[in-house]
Amino acid sequence: MRIGWFIVATAGGIIASAPQLRASNLLDTAAKQVTGLFMQSCMQFAGDKDGLRQWARKIALPELPAAVRDRFLYGLPGIVFDASNKDGKFVLVSEDGGSCSAIAQIASGINTIRDLERDMNDARITYRMTTAKRDSEERLLQHREYIASQGERGWLLSISTVEGEAGGQVMLTANRN
Repeated sequence: MRIGWFIVATAGGIIASAPQLRASNLLDTAAKQVTGLFMQSCMQFAGDKDGLRQWARKIALPELPAAVRDRFLYGLPGIVFDASNKDGKFVLVSEDGGSCSAIAQIASGINTIRDLERDMNDARITYRMTTAKRDSEERLLQHREYIASQGERGWLLSISTVEGEAGGQVMLTANRN
């Protein structure tokens, strides 16, 4: 057994391999990235597709081709931007109806919720979770809905995450309320 490949966590006597710890750190980082993207884009521009698209182009997010775009829009009209970076694959979905979504290919669901709520608190956005339920078909998929507001602005938020330590796709969606 190579000592370099194992770390012993003294608090619980848990043994985790270095690759597992790296994967966990990547999932945590991806959660921060997707919530940061969501706060800068969807929370700022929900209901304002033109403003969102101008912002995305200003920071040089490339548009995805039609074949890929259609997988994220499910037949609805809109534009999908590639927001991927060194920390993972991310997309920003701008529906023509004004809905906005930030999606991570893989992130920690628990940390995504924690980071989103922390970001909203830091931004002094008032929010209340209205629904938390499992997906009826995909049992590991958890959906949460929030009502949020700040001054005269209001949002309906829908957050979908995969439960468990392995992480999974994460989708945060904002609509104006």
